[in-house]
Amino acid sequence: MKRKGLLLIAAVYVFLAVGYVIAIAVDTGIIPNPWTITLNHALKAFLTIPLWLLFFRRLDGLSLWKKGIIHLITLPLFAWIWVQSYYALCDFFDLFYLKGNRQIWDYYLTGLFYTIQFGIFHIFDYYSKMQSKDLLIAQQNQLRLQSELTALKAQLNPHFLYNVFNTINASVPSGAEKTRNMIAKLSDLFRYQLKASKKELVSVKEEIDFVTKYLDLEKERFGERLNYHIDIEKEIYSCSIPPLIIQPIVENAVKHGISPLISGGEISISIKKKNNLLLVSIRDTGVGLDEQSNDKLLNNGVGLSNTHERLKRMYGNGIELTANNPNGLIVDFSLNLSKEYA
Repeated sequence: MKRKGLLLIAAVYVFLAVGYVIAIAVDTGIIPNPWTITLNHALKAFLTIPLWLLFFRRLDGLSLWKKGIIHLITLPLFAWIWVQSYYALCDFFDLFYLKGNRQIWDYYLTGLFYTIQFGIFHIFDYYSKMQSKDLLIAQQNQLRLQSELTALKAQLNPHFLYNVFNTINASVPSGAEKTRNMIAKLSDLFRYQLKASKKELVSVKEEIDFVTKYLDLEKERFGERLNYHIDIEKEIYSCSIPPLIIQPIVENAVKHGISPLISGGEISISIKKKNNLLLVSIRDTGVGLDEQSNDKLLNNGVGLSNTHERLKRMYGNGIELTANNPNGLIVDFSLNLSKEYA
């Protein structure tokens, strides 16, 4: 795309240079020499660079009609600066330029040059963005299709296990309440996974209930070595988020952060709402970052890397990893709530 852009700019300048030579030749009968043409368009290119950076870097997010209003200011300014600079340089190098009433041609042709080149720039920029958008949509559709295929392949197994757990639960003696509760929670985990495979969004309450049951089962395994704390305001529970977006991070914290420590640790989950964003933070007091870089952690950990890529696809931003002083890891990410789900 970058190479195409450079070829396009070169083609535009060649086309406009030929047009300029023809216009001057028809009007004056004089064909400007190559040095005059080179100086003419080199100066225009030099003056174009800061304007290109202004419109396609600094003001890239601005709407087209607002950019058009700014163009109404920069166009005459561009023409005036070019004419004054060009005439001064032609005098210095003893090159031909229009004089007298014909100088109006330089203002007109420079304004036309500005309009044509920036018109082409805006069209090319729009075309490039549409291509990028189409590519992103195609990638999202491919990811969605892969997820659906994975869900279909895995659907039989969870259904079978869910029914088996219920059967086992019913056969457990009434006195073994702890065992019955554990089986019921494990059964609920599989039921939620089945539901999550069919829905794009669930409520925060549903996701947190799932995470809580997962942590309760892990706590049965780790005992006092694992503690957790959840801080969420009640009004946030009705907000919609992607399913299974928090649990993989929590599982990573248990497996890689707390499990290696004899003393264990604590996991804290916090969700805050700020304007139209849900700010999610998962902290643990486990092993922490160690000497690994953030990129290495995101690439190595399946739970972290999958969640990171999933968030980037859906919201444009992935997860952020920071050290939790004095020890442990903090995983932060934000979810942009649309009005439909806020």
